[in-house]
Amino acid sequence: MIDLSILELPPPKLQFGGASAHSDPKAGLLAAGPFDLRFGSARKDHVHIGIVGTDEQVAAVAGWLERCSQAIPVLGDPSPLKRPFPGFEDAFHKRLVSPLGSRIRLSTEKEFGLSRALDGEPYECFQRVVDLYSEAHARLALRDLHRPDIVLMCIPDEVLAKVSAVERKATEVERQGAKDIRRARAGNQLDLFDVLDEVEQTPEDFLRRDLRLALKAKALRLRLPIQIVTNALIHDTPRNQDPATRAWNFSVGLYYKAGGVPWRLPPRGPDTCFVGISFHHFRTTKRAIVRSSLAQAFSSDGEGFAIRGGGVPVEPGQTRNLHLSQQQAFDLARDVLKEYELRTGGAPLRVVLHKTSHFDDAELAGFQTALKDIPVVSMVTLVPSLFRLLRYGAYPPKVGTLCTVNGDRSFLFTSGFMPELGTYPGPHVPQPFEVRCCGSENAVAAAQDVLNLTRMNWNTAEIKGKWPVSLSFARRVGGILDEYGDDDLVETSFRYFV
Repeated sequence: MIDLSILELPPPKLQFGGASAHSDPKAGLLAAGPFDLRFGSARKDHVHIGIVGTDEQVAAVAGWLERCSQAIPVLGDPSPLKRPFPGFEDAFHKRLVSPLGSRIRLSTEKEFGLSRALDGEPYECFQRVVDLYSEAHARLALRDLHRPDIVLMCIPDEVLAKVSAVERKATEVERQGAKDIRRARAGNQLDLFDVLDEVEQTPEDFLRRDLRLALKAKALRLRLPIQIVTNALIHDTPRNQDPATRAWNFSVGLYYKAGGVPWRLPPRGPDTCFVGISFHHFRTTKRAIVRSSLAQAFSSDGEGFAIRGGGVPVEPGQTRNLHLSQQQAFDLARDVLKEYELRTGGAPLRVVLHKTSHFDDAELAGFQTALKDIPVVSMVTLVPSLFRLLRYGAYPPKVGTLCTVNGDRSFLFTSGFMPELGTYPGPHVPQPFEVRCCGSENAVAAAQDVLNLTRMNWNTAEIKGKWPVSLSFARRVGGILDEYGDDDLVETSFRYFV
């Protein structure tokens, strides 16, 4: 006999500039403005934007910024899923400023600029394009006066077509590493890897270079965030999202990367540090390949940072279920605590660790030793599951549904029917996570944390999100760090990685 227990967790309530709380970021920004309105006079009244691109794109982006400064209606009837954009200043209480002196135009004349960079084989073209944009970005980043808060990198369609991603000049050892990844996939449930691929590295990632990640790695070195802009954002076409939706998502990402705090989770319980741990291939000058551990950490107030941990050597037959040694787990947790204290002024009272693979004995010992002075420590594994749950009616289970089977296995739906929208905004049958806990807290507390963190993606205004932010950007962060190389990080703030 199977015993099922079903609990519907409350939707996350987010804090904004005013006193009211909302579960939908768009509704909260419209009603109360961004959270950092509470900072008062310490807050700037504008966002200074630099622009790098061709003459045509610089002009088009300037026009798009002007458009975002005004209200943009939705196409068709407004709904909770499709809200009009009120204009940047009305939503964020800041002006968008892009002086002519902060716009760098790249030549498209033959034998110069982009035309020259795109002449030849894709791999060589890739590096020339990265260098061209990075040199322009450096001219803005190295200013003593009138330095932008963020730079928009405008990438033409012809550049994306040729060098958006290129095959890496890999060694035989690296190609063997890609085969190992494929072999690990072949030995597991493939439909589960379809979900894991959202956050973990794929063989394709391993054997290629990505233009967006390479540009972000260069920007990280100069400590000036960038946002990639393509024609799909700035021009209206039948295949694009409607202009209001594009403006919402663009503006939230821009605001966060430029130093703003759009919203945050309300403080409930002790100050908490949420940490997502993942693994990525990383090429170093000291060793051919290691699988590097990566920690994405977030404080209760939403401050995020990334820490690169020790390397796990690639071994023949190694599967995707990697583990840290006891010393590596200790070092990684210790580094996270140091960075947390540097950013917040004190140690957390609670640490929650998220992984997509189980914590083995060595990891448990290392983390527990490093975190022995933290009052509450919880280690949680999130495993995409084949478990399915049906409910009466036309829609799947609600987001936040937690189903416990026989009192010891718990499954959380982070996608599904959303009462706030009145619909299920997804194309497939929702797939839950199995939530496995190790520590003093139970599955309900762990599941509520996961659900809350799905709303902390400051790169979009969308209410829907399957993965908690502690894990959702792992694949991208790992790719940026791979491009960055094995030098010590000059900056760890998460705004450089999204």
